[in-house]
Amino acid sequence: MIVLAVESSCDETSVAIVRNGKEVLSNVVLSQIDIHKAFGGVVPEIASRNHIEYITRVFDEALSKANMTPKDIDLVAVTEGPGLIGSLLVGINAASAFAFANQIPLMGVNHMLGHMYAAGIDSEIKFPALVLLVSGGHTELIYAKDHLDFNVLGQTYDDAVGEAYDKVARTLGLPYPGGPIIDKLAHEGKPIYDLPRPVINQDNLDFSFSGLKSAVINLIHNKKQRGEEVDPKDVAASFQESVIDVLITKTQQALEKYPVKQLIVGGGVSANKGLRRRLFEEIKDVEIIIPKMMYCTDNAAMIGAAAYYQFQKKGALPNYLLGGYST
Repeated sequence: MIVLAVESSCDETSVAIVRNGKEVLSNVVLSQIDIHKAFGGVVPEIASRNHIEYITRVFDEALSKANMTPKDIDLVAVTEGPGLIGSLLVGINAASAFAFANQIPLMGVNHMLGHMYAAGIDSEIKFPALVLLVSGGHTELIYAKDHLDFNVLGQTYDDAVGEAYDKVARTLGLPYPGGPIIDKLAHEGKPIYDLPRPVINQDNLDFSFSGLKSAVINLIHNKKQRGEEVDPKDVAASFQESVIDVLITKTQQALEKYPVKQLIVGGGVSANKGLRRRLFEEIKDVEIIIPKMMYCTDNAAMIGAAAYYQFQKKGALPNYLLGGYST
């Protein structure tokens, strides 16, 4: 099955062509990072307008790189949420128009399902599995019994981990996106500041990062008021150590309660080198699979991979209308 997939949930305009959920024939990603840097974060209206401007070209480039025409496509898949509503609508309308014009079945795919199946592009997913999803908008632990058979075990009460990274970076005066910069600085600094590990000892698998973010902001503010210098490297190292302690502790707690064959880690924060290193150092009793760096952040290949497995369970929509197929 050859799937043309569309991803436009935030500020990346992406179209990919994927065969059988594994073979990525093309994966074109047009990033808007340089546009949004001036604002310190994604501006939804600007993001959706740029999707409109470039999405047709991204379609054409994806087909050209795969050396295919619309006649070669068996299924069109598109992210239907969660995400920025304006950005999502651009991708949904473009995918719907392409499917309708070429008489191809259409399928809506949950964005977080895509992040999970990104790990399956280069590795074989084994069930049951524990899934740790860490991104700018989500932090979740999920028990996956089988394809599309999931139970959410825990999620964030407030800020997602990626959001906390960006806000701490902004407080330190670092450019957007903050996550990769904090990760880089953390390896150059020392975790000398005693920061909280929110809800780490609670008898549940939920997360909270708002208090940690506030603790960092207060630390910086108080030191500046006293005329003391703050080394961004040491703040980054302290913050990242706290975040990773929480993520790994909660993951280990989940593994103790739910024996699985595999730990799948996905989402933009799964690209974090510090998190990757400590996962493999500290979690030894289960196979860990993490997507390649190119598939960690938002991209359409992950949507194409997820769509293949979703199609096996649910089929597609021959009337080109989305709805009822969210996971």
